Amino acid sequence: MFTGLIREIATVKSYRNNILTIRSKHQAKLGDSIAINGVCLTVIKVHSDGFDLEVADETRSIVPAEKFQGNVHIEPAMQMNDRFEGHIVQGHVDCIGEVSQVQKRENATDFIIKVPSKYTAYIIPKGSITIDGISLTVNDVYDDAFRLTIIPHTLEQTLMHSYTIGTKVNVETDLFARYIDHILAHRAKPRSMGWQEVDAIQMSY
Repeated sequence: MFTGLIREIATVKSYRNNILTIRSKHQAKLGDSIAINGVCLTVIKVHSDGFDLEVADETRSIVPAEKFQGNVHIEPAMQMNDRFEGHIVQGHVDCIGEVSQVQKRENATDFIIKVPSKYTAYIIPKGSITIDGISLTVNDVYDDAFRLTIIPHTLEQTLMHSYTIGTKVNVETDLFARYIDHILAHRAKPRSMGWQEVDAIQMSY
């Protein structure tokens, strides 16, 4: 689990044959989970100046290769004794969004992010969303897009200062919205009763 607070901007040394090599100050250990631009990956090798991670086929089918190039956000998985900041982030990318508008304001910058319309059901006004691993607050939700207002500190400390119209971003929607939608969708569907449920009913009499 992650919090969506970026701990470092690292650099991709190489990405080939499903192996992503990162140059980083973070001292990773073999088997660690680390989010790279919001994608949860596992450390498979440690170097003096960074580490290797393996990118699974499922991940590659969703996340474009450009999100594993140049500078990237990294966040090691949250530990039990860490302060809980940001929001609950799994590191599972739901879809790829695209920056459609960037508008400077007096003390912030608005970003309009377009997404496939089916995902806006999981994007809640004033709720949380993860963009390239960054925990952010949603201002408005439209039919196929949503609006973020980014303060100068966030722009300075993340790669968002370099985002322009057409920039692709990894989007992880709200965990609880997805869970609730899944439960409600499947509650209405009839299903057969398993033996464990039959036994539980019999034992209750």
